[in-house]
Amino acid sequence: MHTNWDDLRLFLSVAREGGLSAAGKLLRLDPATLGRRMARLEDAVGAGLFMKSPQGYALTEAGAELLARAETAEAAMRLATASLPDHSESLKGQMRIGAPDGCANYILPQVCAALAQDHPDLDIQIVALPRVFNLSRREADLAIGVSAPTAGRLTVQKITDYSLHLAAAQNYLKRHGPIETIEDLRAHRIVGYIPDMIFDRELDYLADIGVGRVPLASNSVSVQLNLLRHGGGVGVVHDFALPSAPKVKRILMDHISLTRSFYLIRHEDDRQNAKLARFAAELGAGVRAEVAKLQAATLT
Repeated sequence: MHTNWDDLRLFLSVAREGGLSAAGKLLRLDPATLGRRMARLEDAVGAGLFMKSPQGYALTEAGAELLARAETAEAAMRLATASLPDHSESLKGQMRIGAPDGCANYILPQVCAALAQDHPDLDIQIVALPRVFNLSRREADLAIGVSAPTAGRLTVQKITDYSLHLAAAQNYLKRHGPIETIEDLRAHRIVGYIPDMIFDRELDYLADIGVGRVPLASNSVSVQLNLLRHGGGVGVVHDFALPSAPKVKRILMDHISLTRSFYLIRHEDDRQNAKLARFAAELGAGVRAEVAKLQAATLT
């Protein structure tokens, strides 16, 4: 059997994404072209690699065997590349970061702008999605999460803690009166996450407070903050987001104060990747410093 690495790379994407269309989007290849490449690979292997159906591409027994070999080859390629000495002080190439949208909107733009200034030949991509990223499927080079995953072949490093408090717009409080006790919340409209779209238990802030109904909800924390800015009600806000909304003020600080953490997550196969390790270290340091700066600004 003779196959080249490029065919195996395409095969890995199709196997991981479960179809030509999804893999084609990641690879920026037309599905028909990708289909021809998979047919060519099957000819080279001498066996069918996929069972095709309207639901997608499922691996055959031969496909599963090739997947294991291709992943071994992929890991070896990464290790070989990582071991090459880097004689440049500046990072180059592309780095894709997956992050929840609170971090992606209020922390990463400043951090990544500074990294781009330090590394002009580095292309940085921020993917802001309200869900957990699958690094095994190479959705990102590294991810920032709000909890430390316990499953999968991952390396996890805590970056920093951050604080959250209840908050409301000044004009809302002026119209509806002061909120002095937790019991007072019952008379106010609550802004928060769509309950069945909370993708991580650490984001279920309102459950910790004992709030049930959420009349104004979004799966995006930036949308929630804009709802508060426009007088929509009362909700939990990241302290680091408040400098971007100066007319939104924290309330009940003596009664309710939440602490969560950001974690830097990488695939275990990238442990020896010197370039990624350096980028991860600079990214983590930048996030830590930015959270501290923004939270300090809420105290002034």
